[in-house]
Amino acid sequence: MGTRGTILAGVDMRTHGGRRFKELCADLVHHLESDPTAPQFAIIRRAGAVAVWWDQAVAEQAHGGVLYVARYTTATNALRRLLVDLGLERKARDVTPDLHSYIAAKVQADD
Repeated sequence: MGTRGTILAGVDMRTHGGRRFKELCADLVHHLESDPTAPQFAIIRRAGAVAVWWDQAVAEQAHGGVLYVARYTTATNALRRLLVDLGLERKARDVTPDLHSYIAAKVQADD
């Protein structure tokens, strides 16, 4: 995750939660496709923390625990807002083939 120093001082990042946090933060940095600014990095860390909490809540519920819907919904909405703030909303991409590719595909289909 770059040279940002200690991610969370005093936290053993070898635990499952610590490793997942680092993985999520690295994924978010990768999706930015650029070196994050300090404010973006702060949002990435918050999003990583919320996502780890969210994963743990879902796993707990899957093992028969109680899922607190209000907390779950709040965390989901917070995570969505953080991701939008980073600019990671889903964007449509142009999948229209160029003319050469289109003709080649048609010729191949006719064979």
